[in-house]
Amino acid sequence: MFFCFMSIWSMGQDKTQAYIDMYKNIAIAEMQRTGVPAAITLAQGIEESGCGEGELCKMSNNHFGIKCKTEWTGGKVYHDDDERSECFRSYASAQESFRDHSDFLKTREPYAFLFDLDPKDYKAWAKGLKKAGYATEKDYPQRLIKVIEDYNLNQYTLLAINGPKIINDSDALTNQTPVEIPKDTAIKHDTSTANTIVKDTVLGELIIPISKRKSAIAEIAPIEKKQDSVTIINPNMGIVAVNDTFKSIYPASVFALNHTKVVYVQEGTSLLSIASQYNIALSKLFDFNDMDEEEVTKTAQLIFLEKKQIKGGSDVHIAKANESLFDISQQEGVRLEKILEYNKLKRESFVKVGDKILLRPIATYGLNK
Repeated sequence: MFFCFMSIWSMGQDKTQAYIDMYKNIAIAEMQRTGVPAAITLAQGIEESGCGEGELCKMSNNHFGIKCKTEWTGGKVYHDDDERSECFRSYASAQESFRDHSDFLKTREPYAFLFDLDPKDYKAWAKGLKKAGYATEKDYPQRLIKVIEDYNLNQYTLLAINGPKIINDSDALTNQTPVEIPKDTAIKHDTSTANTIVKDTVLGELIIPISKRKSAIAEIAPIEKKQDSVTIINPNMGIVAVNDTFKSIYPASVFALNHTKVVYVQEGTSLLSIASQYNIALSKLFDFNDMDEEEVTKTAQLIFLEKKQIKGGSDVHIAKANESLFDISQQEGVRLEKILEYNKLKRESFVKVGDKILLRPIATYGLNK
């Protein structure tokens, strides 16, 4: 009986964590847009939707149990709640539900006082929601607080406050990992341009443009340090650059480059250990990275965990000093065979500073120009 109980409890934990992983970035983006704490949004979604498995949620994408109200002109479904066959809002996607939830709290007078509270004070927000009449259950605040504390949901509120701005324009925001900011940087947002400004202890203020493409949340590229000037080297990837001497800073965990999962590893890292850690066959890891078989990495480098893309995020790469075609393939997340094909080169071909290396077929490059 104890084993059965523990198995059921574990299944519940797994469902809750899966829900968090699925929607955490939408909650972060909504907090940056409206100020509703990400921890509160996630906890309410978990409670109101049954981790996305409640009957109402399944038939309407309504994650927060929001009823139609007189002003609602969108889709509707009818569901038994406090009374039989009550009218609830229906959404085309989960993201629409999260957005409407944020707007519902932000624009309604009963909830106005909540936005004067510290967004990190999830207990005050939970109790305030009950006071404002969001839910009728007496233990509603305690349930939200417990979920937030059990799953450390306040970390996503902190990410929304301290992390880069997320463009909430697609359900591609789901199942992505929030970007972690290096410890020696402070973040602020330029609301006039939707750029993120990173204030670095060495470089000063660096402006990182945010792409509005669907995978913007997952995409990150190296922040490269130097002592004086700063230049943007790859606007499509939102990167900051560089002079002759530079140091790359990548997230410590898996991130995406050109829509492909990748990790940055130090010199001497065992490739077998990487394959084992991410449950990838070692032969496939070599294939993903256009590498010959070797035991450890010879330099600090990017290791892709998926097959690289056949086209780059930009049309061309301008070669820098001491770069090889393999280096360019890794930096841009484009298969080496495709770079050789587009440029009519061989793997052993050399490139020199200033060479324009095509990352897309010539026809595509011409159209984009």
